[in-house]
Amino acid sequence: MTREEEKFFMREAIRLSVENVESGKGGPFGAVVVKNGVIIAHGANEVTTSNDPTAHAEVVAIRRACHALGTFQLDDCDIYTSCEPCPMCLGAIYWARPARLFYANTKKDAADIKFDDQFIYEELELPLTDRKLPTRQLLRDEALKAFELWKNSTDKILY
Repeated sequence: MTREEEKFFMREAIRLSVENVESGKGGPFGAVVVKNGVIIAHGANEVTTSNDPTAHAEVVAIRRACHALGTFQLDDCDIYTSCEPCPMCLGAIYWARPARLFYANTKKDAADIKFDDQFIYEELELPLTDRKLPTRQLLRDEALKAFELWKNSTDKILY
C-alpha cells in the first residue's frame, strides 16, 4: 500500500470523527478497517447514543469488520483510527490480530480535551488490593470446571 493510499484511509477515519461531533452522535473518534485496499467496515464513537461504554470507534469498526468477513480475526487487515487507541481499544485491536495499526491524534491530544485514559494505565500497574475499583476473587474452584471442559474439548476453536 502506498503512502497516498494510507493517507486516504486515515482521512476517512478523521472524516468520521468530525462527522460524529457535528451530528451530535458522540465523541470525536472514527475508525476504518481496510482489507486488500478496500474499506470493509467503519465505526464512530457510539458510547452516548447506544448507552454502551465499550462502543468506541475502534470496537465498533472491529465488530462490523468481523461480521462482514464472517470471522473473529482481522487477518491481513489494517485499522486506521483518528486517535491513538485507549487501553480497551488497544486490547481489542490486539485480540482482532490485524496486520497494522495507524492513528492520527495522540493520547495526549485526547487528554487535552478531557478524554484521559492515564488513570487506567496507572491502575493496571497496581496490585488488585490497591486499585480504586474494589476487586475480590470468588468461587475459583467452581469456575475451574469451565476451564477443564475447554482444555479437554476436542471440538473447540482456538483463538
